[in-house]
Parts: sequence; structure tokens; C-alpha cells
Amino acid sequence: MARLVFGMNQSLDGYVDHTAFGPDPVLFRHFIEEAQGQAGSVYGRQMYEIMRYWDDDRPEWDAEEQAFAAAWRKQTKWVASRSPTSVGPNAMLLGDDLEAAIRALKAERDGEIEVAGPQLARSLTDLGLIDEYRIYLHPVVLGRGTPYFAGPRPPLRLVAHDRIGEDVIRLVYVPA
Repeated sequence: MARLVFGMNQSLDGYVDHTAFGPDPVLFRHFIEEAQGQAGSVYGRQMYEIMRYWDDDRPEWDAEEQAFAAAWRKQTKWVASRSPTSVGPNAMLLGDDLEAAIRALKAERDGEIEVAGPQLARSLTDLGLIDEYRIYLHPVVLGRGTPYFAGPRPPLRLVAHDRIGEDVIRLVYVPA
């Protein structure tokens, strides 16, 4: 049975914003390795559109960016949205019943399935379907933006913490 994991970079004041700060080379290597080992990813529409950046090769990419793109393209992606009528390579739209679709994915797969996007994570949290939360805490204060938790923070229990690279602490929580 697969486990659903919601993990994102977060500022000290609780916001996520891929344009305000990003991973250093050590953390980026960590994300490449995670993408290579995941059983797939579930995206909301907005996060899927952001991640489509990795669908097309870019001449300015270095070897690490090429490695991430290859890992991202290889994995199966599911998009939980009613807006798009089609999605890109190796991706499929989930049906209208999000809970049933995610329960089926968890039952059919083994390994970790990444949950990408705070709004989707909130819906899946409300349904009790997320098995683990990973906060990659950066020493940045944004003051505004999209919060990691799009709704009330669920009761959580800290199960692990470690330092990745020079400045990031990964906090791993499970539902309490």
C-alpha cells in the first residue's frame, strides 16, 4: 500500500513560494533522489502547471536540472482538477470523486506518492488521507503568501528531523 507524503519548502513564517527562495545544491540533489524513488505524484492544477516547466528541455540546464527533469518525466502524475481537459506526458486527470481516486491509488501502488500543493494537501488532510508531512524549513521570512497549511493545522506528531545542506531543516510529521 502506498503512502501519501506532502512535502514543500517553507519559510520561517509558514509560507511556500518557489519564486522567493529555492533549494541549494545539496537540497536539490535530495529532491532529485526523492523524485527518482517515488511511486508518483498527485498535483492540484496550479502546482501541476508550475511543474510542467520540467516537461521541456532547456539549453541552460546543468546536469542536476537535467537529472530532476528526467526523474519528473518518468514518474506517473495524477492531476486533481476539473479545469483542464488534457494533461501532459505521463499524467492523467483524476475523476470527480477525489477520495475514491486517492484511496484506489494508495491501494494499487507501493511506495511513496508525493502530494504537491497546499490546496490539494488541505483537501486530502480533511479526508484523512495524508500519511506524512515534510516541511523543509528555510531561514527566510516572507511576511505573506501561500501558507504551507491551507487550512487549520491538523494534529501532528514529530517523528524525525534532520539538516539538509547548510541552512535547511527537514521536519517530518505524521498525523497524531
